[in-house]
Amino acid sequence: MKLDFTRKISDAFLSVLLAPICAACDHPLDEPMRGPVCPACWQAIERFTPPLCEVCGDPRLSWRTSAVEFNTCPRCRAGHHLVSHGRAIGEYDGSLRAIIHALKYDGHRSIARPLARLMVASGAGVLQNADLAVPVPLHRARRRARGFNQAAEIAKHLTIPVVDALKRTRATISQTDLPAGARHANVRNAFALRRRVEVTGRVIVLVDDVCTTGATLEACARVLVDAGASEVRALTAARVVAPPR
Repeated sequence: MKLDFTRKISDAFLSVLLAPICAACDHPLDEPMRGPVCPACWQAIERFTPPLCEVCGDPRLSWRTSAVEFNTCPRCRAGHHLVSHGRAIGEYDGSLRAIIHALKYDGHRSIARPLARLMVASGAGVLQNADLAVPVPLHRARRRARGFNQAAEIAKHLTIPVVDALKRTRATISQTDLPAGARHANVRNAFALRRRVEVTGRVIVLVDDVCTTGATLEACARVLVDAGASEVRALTAARVVAPPR
């Protein structure tokens, strides 16, 4: 009770003195002590709901239970994937996109904790019986410029141990700047296992902020599988949903 009263006083003082705005929507924050994103923006996130593709986590158009193949989307049925099971909070759009941008580009690292909490709720199946969370690494030049790796910030608030198992061996063009067909080539052989990291027989969960085509996650999964991981899954804050075929 005393804590709530103190917080209200602090919120009122900060609102008058600093006039802080929400990092996602730019509206005034009524309760800045609760974080840089307003409750309305968190509540506006449109979460994925079943039916979802069993492999990538994309929404499916309807329930289909007549055959196992209909538990997956057309894109996953068309090819082999090293990432066995992927989930995200929702589509990379609207409020969720704005919140991720506030973390990633504006340096609001405190956003990672509540974002991870939503990822845990959406990806319970991905995290179940998993051994390790492995954040997708940034190249050292990009990490130095940004000051942190957003994937690592998120991963440390998940419910399983985190190991910084991967490194980038070369700088790559941002995936968002490339057409879908060029993204796999862009990240091919761009990752390697760090020294003295052991993943043999482990179930690994790759962690990142956004999955677009899945090329980066697949490139990371290739390294982990080649190093002996028994299974590689993926948990991201958001994903770009493939258009229906």
